[in-house]
Amino acid sequence: MVNIYDILFSYLGGDSMELAHKILAGQHITAAEAYELYQDDAIDTMDLVHEAYKLRQHFYGKKVKLNMILNAKSGICPEDCGYCGQSRDMKQKQRYALVSQKEIERGAEAANNHQIGTYCIVMSGRGPSNKEVDHIAHTVESIKEKHPQLKICACLGLANEEQAERLKAAGVDRYNHNLNTSEHYHSEVVSTHTYEQRVQTVELMKKNQISPCSGVICGMGESHQDRIDMAFALKQIDVDSIPINFLHPIKGTKFGEMDELTPLECLRILAMFRLINPTKEIRIAGGREVNLKSLQPTALLVANSIFVGDYLITGGQPNQLDFDMIQDMGFEVDYDTNIPTTS
Repeated sequence: MVNIYDILFSYLGGDSMELAHKILAGQHITAAEAYELYQDDAIDTMDLVHEAYKLRQHFYGKKVKLNMILNAKSGICPEDCGYCGQSRDMKQKQRYALVSQKEIERGAEAANNHQIGTYCIVMSGRGPSNKEVDHIAHTVESIKEKHPQLKICACLGLANEEQAERLKAAGVDRYNHNLNTSEHYHSEVVSTHTYEQRVQTVELMKKNQISPCSGVICGMGESHQDRIDMAFALKQIDVDSIPINFLHPIKGTKFGEMDELTPLECLRILAMFRLINPTKEIRIAGGREVNLKSLQPTALLVANSIFVGDYLITGGQPNQLDFDMIQDMGFEVDYDTNIPTTS
């Protein structure tokens, strides 16, 4: 019987890590190996970050992709997601229907002016109506005429084939639909839709040649094994972009009092996602300011993408602080959205 620790000792190269070198040579780690690496307190987090940085540097150099969110429809949702301040169980929340084309275009203009590469149009709700999809599609067509270089990501919930085709024809470049958690832990997070429905939506977008974006929320009570399972699920689906959110607890939600994460734990999570998905765009998403705290710049050694500005219903830090952070770390803004291939 193979001893997992013998395998890990080989991966770690005895006294010094050679993880990145072996991954770049095509020797990808298994789920069992990744779990042992992640949960072993004897392995220093900064050693994992260092190995992850080698992969980030190989595939993305010093580039950082910038993304901006527009909350285009808020608070109108029949779902019971335990982390979300817009869920049906929240009594006090901001509610408004899908905003006008002009308002969405103003957001695109702001994204263009702030050197943002990807503009994300987000709607609350289980999924869009055909009328809402047409509204988004017409707006995207208009934005593309004025700013053809601006990548458009739509995050509209569960969608069908006809809607995916319409969004593709309009020029939507990317569709975000997060898995959020592991298949095992999904029922603890939400009961109004299934894990399989989320996976099916991501696969539908891939089928229609829309770049798939799907990520996770860490810090909702999931286990170490759940986190590794998430990373491998996204690897299996083969998404292009992985936003990693760290729970920003909102009072009144199921997880509103939860406080599990430390800055170092967040770095360790990011490092493992990079080691498991070495070629993918890994984005530090919601909750980075409150969870990573002063280690936000260090996280850029692993991630190659961030959100700039506010999130859906929680605030981000001022844009200039993000630009300063990128510059201070010796990185530069990346406008190229091509996905590297494994070598």
